[in-house]
Amino acid sequence: MAVTGERGRFQRVLVKMSGEALAGPAGFGIDASVLAYVAKEIVSVRAEGVECALVVGGGNFIRGAGMSAEAGIERSVADQLGMLGTLMNALALQAAIEKAGVPVRVQSAIGVSQVAESFIRRRAIRHLEKGRVVVFAAGTGNPYFTTDSAAALRALEIGAECLIKATKVDGVYDRDPRKHADAVRYDSVTFSEALEKRLAVMDQTAFTLCRENNLPVIVLDFGVAGNLLRAVRGEAVGTLVRGDS
Repeated sequence: MAVTGERGRFQRVLVKMSGEALAGPAGFGIDASVLAYVAKEIVSVRAEGVECALVVGGGNFIRGAGMSAEAGIERSVADQLGMLGTLMNALALQAAIEKAGVPVRVQSAIGVSQVAESFIRRRAIRHLEKGRVVVFAAGTGNPYFTTDSAAALRALEIGAECLIKATKVDGVYDRDPRKHADAVRYDSVTFSEALEKRLAVMDQTAFTLCRENNLPVIVLDFGVAGNLLRAVRGEAVGTLVRGDS
């Protein structure tokens, strides 16, 4: 049975989306129509007065672990290639969101001063306070860490009230809904329950960061227009993963 949790309107959120989401049907690169859709969804949240930051993956270009295994490239180097993929996505999002009328700053965890700012926590917070969207690129700047972990870390650093994981599914299930027609979706679940039931929320490092710092996570279907806005308003969208108390 699903557990009903507390939800409320948020003032500052971090949205984590995969790079694959930007690829559209082609499965590679950046689909212009998808990019415009994402920009529209983010702008709608900003128009609500909610401060919004983004972390985007780079899987539409390259996945470090996969490249290392398939091509025999040293894992640290493969992950650096993946970081550059996230930077390309961040710059594309910056252009699209600004075209839709909201100023954006890209902050990178690796030095690329000609195209993006370096990550500075206080500057990122100031950007948010001034109404800008901040896109964090290049993960944590370290190999072996996923962009899920980067999203959890940046959310905590900027004082986000919630980490919203924008996915292709409408929440967290007790089993894979693509394989099991009777899979049950949770409206709300605690971190401890998610651990006990081995629910797939995010990678273990990111999950632990959120749990230990009591940072709620909402997993939702980003492909449904308006879901993101409804989530920041406190409506029951997707699955809320919340603290144990």
